[in-house]
Amino acid sequence: MKKEYSISGMHCATCARAIEKSIGQISGVKESRVNFAAEKATVSGTFNNNDILKAVKKAGYTAAVYSASEHSRMHHGKDRKYRRKFIIATIVSVPLLYFMLADFIGKSVPFSETTMPYMALVSFVLATFAQIFLGADFYKGMISGLKNKTFNMDSLIAIGTTTAYAYSLVNYLIYIFANNTLIATMDATPSNLYFETAVFLITFVILGKWLEARATAKTGEAIKRLMGMKPKIARLVRGAETTDISVDDIKIGDVLAVRPGEQIPVDGEVARGATAIDESMVTGESVMVDKIVGDKVIGATVNGSGAIEIRAEKVGDNTMLARIIRLVEEAQLSKAPIEALSDKISSVFVPAVLVIAAAAFLIWYFLLGAELSFAVMTFTSVVVIACPCALGLATPTAVMAGTGQGSRMGILIKGGEPLQKIGGVNAVVFDKTGTLTEGKPVVTDIIALKKTEREILQIAATLESSSEHSLAKAILDKAENENIKPARHTDFKAVAGRGVQAKIRNKTYYLGNVAFAGEHSKGKLPEIASLENEGKTVALLFDEVSVLGAIAIADRPKKTAAKAVKLLAKMKIETYILSGDNRRSVAATARKLGIQNTFAEVLPGEKSDKIAELQQSGKKVAMVGDGINDAPALALADVGIAMGGGTDVAIESGDVVIVNGDPRDVADAIRLGRATLRKIHQNLFFSLFYNAAGIPIAAGVSAFAGISLKPELAGLAMALSSVSVVSNSLLLRFFKARK
Repeated sequence: MKKEYSISGMHCATCARAIEKSIGQISGVKESRVNFAAEKATVSGTFNNNDILKAVKKAGYTAAVYSASEHSRMHHGKDRKYRRKFIIATIVSVPLLYFMLADFIGKSVPFSETTMPYMALVSFVLATFAQIFLGADFYKGMISGLKNKTFNMDSLIAIGTTTAYAYSLVNYLIYIFANNTLIATMDATPSNLYFETAVFLITFVILGKWLEARATAKTGEAIKRLMGMKPKIARLVRGAETTDISVDDIKIGDVLAVRPGEQIPVDGEVARGATAIDESMVTGESVMVDKIVGDKVIGATVNGSGAIEIRAEKVGDNTMLARIIRLVEEAQLSKAPIEALSDKISSVFVPAVLVIAAAAFLIWYFLLGAELSFAVMTFTSVVVIACPCALGLATPTAVMAGTGQGSRMGILIKGGEPLQKIGGVNAVVFDKTGTLTEGKPVVTDIIALKKTEREILQIAATLESSSEHSLAKAILDKAENENIKPARHTDFKAVAGRGVQAKIRNKTYYLGNVAFAGEHSKGKLPEIASLENEGKTVALLFDEVSVLGAIAIADRPKKTAAKAVKLLAKMKIETYILSGDNRRSVAATARKLGIQNTFAEVLPGEKSDKIAELQQSGKKVAMVGDGINDAPALALADVGIAMGGGTDVAIESGDVVIVNGDPRDVADAIRLGRATLRKIHQNLFFSLFYNAAGIPIAAGVSAFAGISLKPELAGLAMALSSVSVVSNSLLLRFFKARK
């Protein structure tokens, strides 16, 4: 069993690890994954919801069983919460800013002579309000972390603000008891008060949290966009009448009317009429697709100018849109392997920062003889600027943005791990039929030796009318186009790997390959090498005496296949064809497409062996396929890429799904993976570089040169670092397909 939960109250990656640890202690839980950026948890195993909710609460956070509406409400609630807090914090900060300017500038500030005696008292009241009400979440987070025996970002903020507030409070109380007054007098003025530092620090951190919440919400817009596409109402056809019903009430087999400009309600096939449909919402292609009776349609796509009726085939959670939403949700919850690095760094980072901050205080105060106030503010600055929030956001926000952008392009990447792996691919192995080719074989040549072309085609169509072979449909379609009907026949027999045979008017005819002809016909076999060199499959028609003729069948390469190979070549990626077809046919297809490496006549069970051989040679392999026989190879490859027009098994086996089946999207998927990986590296570098550069300055290393960093400015810098990481990830929304 696998279930999802919405989580609220997290402030950094350390919070996510604390929740994972707490859930992991429940009996029956096999795995728990918490995504800080998505604010969601995925738990697998045997358990009940109450145990999970209690475990999250024990860790100091709030959870609810996931639903799209509830999660959206919680997510937007976080945005509103921090906006409200920031407004209040700004109002509280204004008087303190006024006092600070009056203290620096002096009497030129209006009303300063009247108000300055009350500066300490007003600052104390406002700072106390800020600590208790505005900073309450930081204390709650710190307590939760301590319960889980960890330090987190909240710990650093709470320690930093408390230090500035407590130091100021102690000095203010000393002044009060020494002078028996709460306000400044002509003879004495409170000194070494840093109440404004604590308030400004809280204000800037809340600003960062608000901006971060707004930016992070944008990384999840792909899910909201997909959910918003789901139609609400359908028009059910019953006899001559139509009735409006909820899409949720549609059953398989229902006939639904779709007027021009309306959305297709569910997946199905055209039962009546003809039209063109805009399928860009799932394929990323803006070209309208013509549809006639019998053609498949996808729910949520938009009907063109024709009125049609469709027969429902997939409803509810089984529709293409529902599956896409599920895949994108799972992808955005997953973790990229590189995230383990940031988790490991974060786990030791906070304790190390506290040690550095304490060392800075001790060195300045005891060894260098600095004033106590300077040493305390140095300690506070180090603690605040070193918050690892940006580090925790570096990977998940990039993964969410990358997978979201992929879904807009019709490329579904199932999580952080395949997203990271696909960026390192240097070899792409394509299945041939249905992947590089149209998957719709057609008759290209009819060679008549002892009968007319029409007679050859009729006998062949008669034999194939009882066959289930993939080439049979090509022959039957050709006969239908020529208005040729199959004749009656008896004693039909299909010989695996050879061909078919049957009696027509008491005479036995055979249709199959060269080996089959050699077994049954005494006549001379025709030269067919030239046809096979063109990539065509040749079926010989013969009786027991001689070969009567031959039919050449070809599966044409997709129009975009050659372009896909060129795109991959420009990216320094080797391409291969892996197929069960004969060597000449595979070689011909490879020549047309510009592919240098081929594996031909490979049995379905041997395809995964070829993938393993490439991996053993040091290649990072992506396998691209669409059939059930490709599933083992897709699963074994470093990255399995399934064509969306293929079978459900192939789609489930693949790490990446190309919705519209365009081979060029393979190159774009790899480019997107590389771009996302670059963003992750950039985010990790800047977050670590920021801390590496900021901590020494905050510790006062450059104080001798007149460069120092006040705690409130350290808080602002820390907040903006998180926003910059999220913003950098959001740049992936501008990634464009080369096609």
